[in-house]
Amino acid sequence: MGMLVPTALAARLLSLFQQQLGSLWSGLAILFCWLRIVLGWLGSGRGQPQPQVLTEPKETQEELNSSQPTTPVSVNYHFTRQCNYKCGFCFHTAKTSFVLPLEEAKRGLLLLKQAGMEKINFSGGEPFLQDRGEYVGKLVRFCKEELALPSVSIVSNGSLIREKWFRDYGDFLDILAISCDSFNEDVNVLIGRGQGKKNHVENLQKLRKWCRDYKVAFKINSVINRFNVDEDMNEHIKDLSPVRWKVFQCLLIEGENSGEDALREAERFLITNEEFEAFLERHKEVSCLVPESNQKMKDSYLILDEYMRFLNCTGGRKDPSRSILDVGVEEAIKFSGFDEKMFLKRGGKYVWSKADLKLDW
Repeated sequence: MGMLVPTALAARLLSLFQQQLGSLWSGLAILFCWLRIVLGWLGSGRGQPQPQVLTEPKETQEELNSSQPTTPVSVNYHFTRQCNYKCGFCFHTAKTSFVLPLEEAKRGLLLLKQAGMEKINFSGGEPFLQDRGEYVGKLVRFCKEELALPSVSIVSNGSLIREKWFRDYGDFLDILAISCDSFNEDVNVLIGRGQGKKNHVENLQKLRKWCRDYKVAFKINSVINRFNVDEDMNEHIKDLSPVRWKVFQCLLIEGENSGEDALREAERFLITNEEFEAFLERHKEVSCLVPESNQKMKDSYLILDEYMRFLNCTGGRKDPSRSILDVGVEEAIKFSGFDEKMFLKRGGKYVWSKADLKLDW
């Protein structure tokens, strides 16, 4: 019994020592935290310590953005490469004669509509070559009647269009764009738009009248190059009064108008950026002018070729995706190289339905 008292006393003394030691450590911990706050306050130069903000890593956000599928709002479908003109700077040349069967083309257009397409532009080559314009006419009607697209347009050199086509299909077409690079017929011949006894400029006037008669918005596309860069087109454009005058800078695309496997040699048509800017400055009073330098143009168009493959031009040539008919729009468009920001910056989305243009026909 006498041995238990010293043991109990020792246990009691040990307990008191542990409590004091614990209090000491707690006090030191509080002091340490307080010092961290004060030092943070002094280092920041602000009256209160700043809370730590947790942000999502940049890489994660970029991955999230890249995972969002591109919507093909505006698509350019070059369904044929065949053409009756031989423009020296052409960047979609007749490397094949293939044209999809009409029903397959319609199936592809339906897929694009389901993916979010609002505007389709038919181009070539020359789109009125196939079945004397009946092929493109049927596609135009399908897109407006069955797909109910807000905008359906065509780019053509205009040489093969007849008034009967307007009577049959004009109601379904919002915009007809005619390529005209000069109002001097000799220059047109130098460029490659000459066709025997037909006068390209006179034909343009006739097409303008038909567009007015059949309520189709009229547009002009011009490629500014070595042979027309010094021309003054102000009065001609104002007289024709197109809804838009799209002015492009001559562009090289390897394998199309440049390089060993190209069908054209466009180097002699090239102009400098300064020359292009001088042309724009000379025509700045034309209200419908829409300029497109090489920088703006190269990657800001969604282009489908004759097999309905998106063409990627980021590498300076047209590298095709797989066809949307085989893999669908969402998968094929991943390889399009499309610059959506530049598309919007260059004004790629505009009032493109003739119902909304409110034109004085």
